[in-house]
Amino acid sequence: MKLRATFVSAITIAIAIASTTGAARAHFILRGPMCYSEQDPTGMPQKSAPCGQADPGMTVVETGAITTYGEGDEVTITIEEAIFHPGHYRVAIAPDMGGLPEDPPVTPGGTACGSTVIEAAPTLPILADGVLEHTRPFSGAQTITVRLPLGFTCSRCVLQVIEFMSSHGAPCFYHHCATLEVTPATTMTDGGVGTDSGMSGSDGGSPRDGGGVLPTDGSTVMRDGGTAARGAEGGCGCRVAPRSRAIARGPLGFAIALGVVGWRRRRAGRNR
Repeated sequence: MKLRATFVSAITIAIAIASTTGAARAHFILRGPMCYSEQDPTGMPQKSAPCGQADPGMTVVETGAITTYGEGDEVTITIEEAIFHPGHYRVAIAPDMGGLPEDPPVTPGGTACGSTVIEAAPTLPILADGVLEHTRPFSGAQTITVRLPLGFTCSRCVLQVIEFMSSHGAPCFYHHCATLEVTPATTMTDGGVGTDSGMSGSDGGSPRDGGGVLPTDGSTVMRDGGTAARGAEGGCGCRVAPRSRAIARGPLGFAIALGVVGWRRRRAGRNR
């Protein structure tokens, strides 16, 4: 009987420890853009600011992934919560890790992580704050869409996504980062220029479809994402008449036609 009671007590303690550990591990995984570091099934490493680069006992293995966008483009961020905890997310961007904002201050409540400051009108380096606020588990992966600011370009900048967990023991934030290349808007070869909604041609359309750079080899990006080569197609999808036809339809062609008619009439008169 005593042995059975000891066994039951051990099971109870194990369950309590597992429950406490699970509550402290409300991790999330960054699915896109590709994380700058490899993640385990629960999204680790991610506890240390700004990018989980200094988690105790964990070695960061960089993926080397760089995702390219153009200034003013929209970025779709996909996250997945490996272990649920109520809270919300914040997104920021900076030329390097050192330029990212610190985790916002936290006010304790029922736990160490009661509430935190949310930027209602975020400005650089913060792109969005208080997004995906939730008190129940998500049904699946979630997306956040942010727009890159005009005038912001970089070759290896850092996009940061952090999760604030309310009703939680410290740490109150988890962090993931992705490496981006943000290219400048370029002037199109047919006279179009960049705008705040991407790159626009003379017809006001926006040929950029997601991240990337407009071609500079003399071709024009079409609305459906294809290109039309300059030359035979004129770079606009309109076929140009062959040179011989153009001559036949011009003033010179008309003069040649009159000469041929006169020559035929003189020849017919000699043959009578």
